[in-house]
Amino acid sequence: MSLFPEYERYDAIGLAELVRDRAISPLELIEEAIRRIELINPAINAVVHTLYDEARRVAASPDLSGPLAGVPFLLKDLNILYKGQRTSNGGRLWLDNVADHDSTITARYRAAGLVVLGYTNTAELGLACETAPSAFGPTRNPWNLSLSAGGSSGGAAAAVAAGLVPAVHGTDGGGSIRIPSSNCGVFGVKPTRARNPFGPDNGEGWNGLSVHHAITRSVRDSAALLDATHGAEPGDPYAAPAFSGRFLDAVTREPPRLRIAFQTTDHGGGAIHPDCAEAVRAAAALLADLGHEVEEARPAIDAEAMKRATRIIVASNIANVLRLRGEQLGRPVIAEDVEPITWLWAQEARDYTGEDLARSVWTIHRLARALGGFFQRYDVLLTSTFAAPPLPLDTVDTRGTDLDAYYEGLRRYSAFTSLYNCTGVPAASVPLHWNADNLPIGVQIATRLGEDALLYSLAGQLERARPWHDRRPDIR
Repeated sequence: MSLFPEYERYDAIGLAELVRDRAISPLELIEEAIRRIELINPAINAVVHTLYDEARRVAASPDLSGPLAGVPFLLKDLNILYKGQRTSNGGRLWLDNVADHDSTITARYRAAGLVVLGYTNTAELGLACETAPSAFGPTRNPWNLSLSAGGSSGGAAAAVAAGLVPAVHGTDGGGSIRIPSSNCGVFGVKPTRARNPFGPDNGEGWNGLSVHHAITRSVRDSAALLDATHGAEPGDPYAAPAFSGRFLDAVTREPPRLRIAFQTTDHGGGAIHPDCAEAVRAAAALLADLGHEVEEARPAIDAEAMKRATRIIVASNIANVLRLRGEQLGRPVIAEDVEPITWLWAQEARDYTGEDLARSVWTIHRLARALGGFFQRYDVLLTSTFAAPPLPLDTVDTRGTDLDAYYEGLRRYSAFTSLYNCTGVPAASVPLHWNADNLPIGVQIATRLGEDALLYSLAGQLERARPWHDRRPDIR
């Protein structure tokens, strides 16, 4: 029996308000979230490691405080540490990887009062737009259990969509927050590069491509989480443009009349799925109705150069991660330790030179210059988030042995997301459209470097104009 049947009506901010008003205790909230995980998770496989006893201990503490005190929360099982707990990075090779300290962003989540219940499923090392690691099995889409939840933060998006918790941590190195948000009908933001810290162990992820943030149901929850976590820490290699206000305030602030470009083809001019193109056109019409200046246009992007550069950057970083893990274990990592695509991609790094990596970084900087020039003419670029509706499971499979075919599929479907990782600008997937099969299709909005507040302002306006909070899969 549910302790709190109204749980799904509230976002994280709403639950925190109930705790502050003493309408419910943190421990009661945690027990309700645990009940839901136990009831629903077997169908979707979103949560792969639980911390129930730790969560109960934290929830019962008289010292629990912060703007989100008592709110149940989950961490993505990748590149984040929680002292005394395991982070397996979606792979067998890290199943004994127990942290002796918190990541900086974990410490900030805890300082905000969030109560961590466990870890969500991810593709091994975040390498796929699907979440189906050999170590834990596939995460299924709550809207249709035969389909992928997306990746690599698929467990996070599925957990939010299914109502397990209102918000979940995620990482995004090529679309890994935004793609599953699109597939699962929830809201996901990749903030400006370096807006959130990567420390204390790392300065950046994938040469600046990857960032930490979250997947949420409401826009205001995403903003509140970024308020709790953003800001440089000592030793950061670079910092986001300064911001001194509150992102939460931006959500309720009407944006000015914006110059918005939209595109219904990929960056090379190629066709995308008709449902995705229709989602963009519908969003463009809505934005025009809201008073913005909207026209069809796309930046001049060398999509092939971007594809090669990101392949080299990711290969180099995988190889380094496996080497470091081998040093920790005191033995070389071998092919059987990881999934076939992970191994092949790491081995490919041996074919590249330092000059290749330097040129790849130079390439993504040139992309940033090109997009920066485009954003002198337009305030926002609107696209589809993913180039297709949610895919059948095993469409982009890291257990295959053809790296070229795998990478072509990965790039084809994530055509719209990687550009913003390369250029560092903020982007969000907004759940505005469902197709004839009742499958969610997100649209993506992106803006200039450092303009995260503008992104939240526009997303908040869209949420008010076409609310999605009560649109939920019938997973139960």
